[in-house]
Amino acid sequence: MLEELDIRNLGPIREAAIAPAAGMTAITGETGAGKSMLLSAIRLVSGGAAESSRVSAGADEAWAQAIFALSDDAVVSEHSGDTNDAGDDAGSDDSDSGFTGAAVAVAKAHDAGVDPEDGELFLSRTVRASGRSRAVLGGKSVPRSVLGAIAGELVTIHGQTDQLKIAAAARQREFLDRVAGDEAELAAYRKTWDALAAMDERLERLRSQESSARQQADYLRESIDRINRTDPQPGEDEELKACRERIENAADIAQGVGSALGALDASQVDVDAADGASAVELINHAVTSLRAIRVGGTFAEQADRLESINADLGDVVFALSQELGDEGSVEDLDQINGRIHELGDLARRWGPTLADVLAWRDKAAFDLEDLDASPEKVAELESERQTLYDAALAAADVLSAARVAAAADLGARVTEELGSLAMLGASLEVRVTPRDKADDPLGPYGRDDIAFLFTPFEGSPQLPMGKSASGGELSRLMLALELVAADTRGGADQTFIFDEVDAGVGGKAAVELGKRLARLARSAQVIVVTHLAQVASWADAQFVVTKEPPDADDDDLGVVTTIAEVNGETRVHEIARMLSGSESEASLDHARELLSDSRLTLPLAGAGAAGD
Repeated sequence: MLEELDIRNLGPIREAAIAPAAGMTAITGETGAGKSMLLSAIRLVSGGAAESSRVSAGADEAWAQAIFALSDDAVVSEHSGDTNDAGDDAGSDDSDSGFTGAAVAVAKAHDAGVDPEDGELFLSRTVRASGRSRAVLGGKSVPRSVLGAIAGELVTIHGQTDQLKIAAAARQREFLDRVAGDEAELAAYRKTWDALAAMDERLERLRSQESSARQQADYLRESIDRINRTDPQPGEDEELKACRERIENAADIAQGVGSALGALDASQVDVDAADGASAVELINHAVTSLRAIRVGGTFAEQADRLESINADLGDVVFALSQELGDEGSVEDLDQINGRIHELGDLARRWGPTLADVLAWRDKAAFDLEDLDASPEKVAELESERQTLYDAALAAADVLSAARVAAAADLGARVTEELGSLAMLGASLEVRVTPRDKADDPLGPYGRDDIAFLFTPFEGSPQLPMGKSASGGELSRLMLALELVAADTRGGADQTFIFDEVDAGVGGKAAVELGKRLARLARSAQVIVVTHLAQVASWADAQFVVTKEPPDADDDDLGVVTTIAEVNGETRVHEIARMLSGSESEASLDHARELLSDSRLTLPLAGAGAAGD
C-alpha cells in the first residue's frame, strides 16, 4: 500500500507530505484548489509523462516520491523463488505467472537491481524546468518504464483518462481472469500453447529452409563425389612431395650415396673408382691386429667393440645400397606432380590440409543424410504438431468454460452494484465469445474474445465499455468492478485511487457510494478525490487541499496550495463546509451526525494505522 507521498514544487504545491490511511482516505477541497496535482504526482512516480510546465514558478525542478509498504509475504515470496517467472520476458504478461500485485512488483524491482528496504519500496521522479526527467527506484536511476511496471502492480488509478485502459481487450481479459481465479487453467493452457508455438517455429524454420536445403544437399553430394573420385589418403600429399624431391635430386643422391658406400665398403661400388681401403676393411684389419695380441688387458674388449661397430656399418651400407637406382624416372615425376595438383585442389576447396578435407567429407556425409531426410522430418513434425494442437484446443476449452462461468457471475454482480450507485437501469454484460477463425482460433491466452458491454440506462444501446459511459459513470462502473473483484480475490497490498467517482451523485446514492468505497477498503487501500461529504465521511483519514493567496513578501511565489490532514472538530468543520458551504451550528450538527453514521459494522483492515 501507499505509505507516504511526498511532493516538492509541483504546480501550486510547494511542499507536501501525505500519509494515507491503510483503509480509506478522502482528499477534499474547493474546486480548483489543486487536488488533481496529487494524482499528477502519483502518475509521475508511476512512469507517466513528465511536463516541465508542471514545475512551480521560480523553481528549478519538481520532485515526487511514493513510499510503498509491502507485506512480509510479498517480500518473502520473491526471495524464496516463487515469482522467478514473474518478471521474465520484457513482453510477457506477469499475470500469467499466478502472482499479482506486490509479489510481482518486488520481482520486477529485483530484476532492476533493487530489493525492498525494511519492507518498503521507494519510487521517485524529478522533473527539471529545462531538460529531461529522472526516475529513481530505491536510490538507483532506472528507466521510467521500470517505475511504470512496478507502480502498475501496486496502484490502480481510476480517473477519467486512466479508466479508458480497461477498454482494451487485453485488460478486460486480465480482469476477468483475476476474478475467475483460473490460474491453474490458464497455466495449463499456456504450457500447451508454448509447446505448440515452439513446434510452429521449428516447422516454419524447416519449411523456409527447404529450398536452400535442396541446394545445399546438391552441393554436398557433388563435393563428396569429387573427393571420393580423387580418393585421397591420409598423409599422401606429404609422401608425394618427398618422392618428388628425390626424383628432382636423383643425381646428387646417386653421387653422395656412391661416395659414402665407397668409403664404407668398396665392394659395394666399382673397385676401380675407390681410393684406398674402405672403412670396413680398415676395421676388420684393426680387429685382426687386436686379436693377435696375447697379452691380457682391454685389447679383446676393444676388438669386440670394433666388431659391433662393423656390424652397424654393415646395416648402414645395406640401407644405402638399397637407395641406389630407386629415384624414379621423368615419367614418374610427371605422374607425381599431377597427383599433387589434384590433392592441392581439394585442399584449396575444403582444406587447408588434406586431413581437413577428409574430415569435411565425413561431416558432409552426416549433414547430407539429415538434409535428404528433411521432407520426412517435416511430415513427422506436422503429425506431432497436430497432437500438440489438439491438446492446446482441449486446454483452451477448459479455460473458456471457467471464463464463461465467471463472466456471467461478474456481470450480474456488477449490475447489482450499479443499482446501488445511483445507476438504476445500468448493466454490464461480460461476453466470452469463441474466436471464429477456422484456420487457427488459438492465441497466447486461449481461444476467447472477451468484451465488457455496458448499458448506461435502460433502453440505451449496449456498447463496448469506454464508448458508452461518461467519466463519472465509468468511475462508478470501475468501482463496482473492483468491489466484485475484491470480494472474490481480495486486494491485499493494492492501492485504488478514484477520481470523479461522485460525478452526478447526491443524496442517498452518495451515502451508498461512500459505503461501498469503505467496503472496498476492508481488503485494500482506497484513496478517493471527492466533493461529497457523504463520501468523505466514510474515510479513515481525510486531507484537505487549500489554495492560499499570494505571499505579499514574495511576488514570485504566486498562489500556493497546502495539504493538511483534518481530525476531530477540524474535520467536522470541513464536512460541514462540504455539506452546505457554511459552518453554521446546524451544518456542524449535521456533519457530526454524518460522521457518526458513516461506519461499517465490521472493522476495516488496518484502519487508522497510517492516519494516527
